Amino acid sequence: MSSTPSSPRSVLVVGGGAAGNAATILLRRAGIAVDLIEGKDDWNATAGSGITLQGNALRVLRELGVWEQVERSGYGFDAVGITAPDGTVLHVSEDLRTGGDELPATVGMQRPQLQRILIDAVRASGATVRLGVRAESLDQDETGVSVRFSDGTDGRYDLVIAADGLGSATRAAIGIIDRPEPTGMAIWRVATPRPSGLTRTDLAYGGPAYIAGYCPTSESTIYAYVVEANRDRATIPADSYADEMRSLAKHYGGHWPEITAHITDPAQVNYTWFDRMLVEGSWHRGRVVLVGDAAHCCPPTLAQGAALSMEDAWVLTQMLSAVDTWDDALFQAYYERRIARVRPIVEASVQIGQWQLDGVRDADVPGLMGRTMTMLRELP
Repeated sequence: MSSTPSSPRSVLVVGGGAAGNAATILLRRAGIAVDLIEGKDDWNATAGSGITLQGNALRVLRELGVWEQVERSGYGFDAVGITAPDGTVLHVSEDLRTGGDELPATVGMQRPQLQRILIDAVRASGATVRLGVRAESLDQDETGVSVRFSDGTDGRYDLVIAADGLGSATRAAIGIIDRPEPTGMAIWRVATPRPSGLTRTDLAYGGPAYIAGYCPTSESTIYAYVVEANRDRATIPADSYADEMRSLAKHYGGHWPEITAHITDPAQVNYTWFDRMLVEGSWHRGRVVLVGDAAHCCPPTLAQGAALSMEDAWVLTQMLSAVDTWDDALFQAYYERRIARVRPIVEASVQIGQWQLDGVRDADVPGLMGRTMTMLRELP
């Protein structure tokens, strides 16, 4: 049963990505005071090429009150195609609407556009936002957390939510030793104009890359990607990124020749390794709680990274706003609720990539994807 706290609650959210922004919006709606700090001065408003949002991510975005903006800014679709490297369509399947029948199965959009929509919602929530600021020290006791910031200021909070991503300094500061580990794959990504007739995600398996795929992100744009074995990034000059991606993409047919012709600016090409991590046991130490990539990460083979991160924020804020007492039992209950959903997604995402690394030709990728998506249709 809900109860009214004896004094106003205050929360520090560390990190202004999808999870941190979502937590801030929802906490403010519950009447909780929030300070959000983000280490980057630009709030990551221009980073990234594209993002694929499955229905369960759209469900959280609707809860955040931004679904209409996402719908207008992105490109919704309900099918995924499998093609041969030459572009021949081998199979088209209808995607399960994991967010419910009233939402598309998938929306692709430009990642900076999604970030700007969330930034606007955070600003409108009344949260205090400080950019270019980091938490330098956390001093906990039974009633709260005292935080010293990189700008020389300090603050006192009932709770700190660590949403500072894969390399979370907050996770390390509270003694959780888990770190992301590479899976053996890497991905090249680029945003390009949308070829006429490209209306869904298509994936080509085989050829010089493990996967070559694309996703429409608006009426006029897509993001395209090719996945290969990871290489030492230090051996790949940044000014060769466009050449590197083109050398893989040029072997694919269908829409790919038109896409490849636009891969010309190395500064617009992103190269990232696939990582995996799952913090086990608990996602908190005292009054500091992990959400999103700070607690778990997985390859984008199921396009669930942002979705799981925003689900974390949704579940945690529901639980925080429903009770008066914030304690170990509550934070452990949050972990138990989330780990049951997150673990199979992380494991399935890694497994799909491992089958490709191992050259397993009869792997049941469609079956694993289908079972996973069916689970995600349930509320988190």
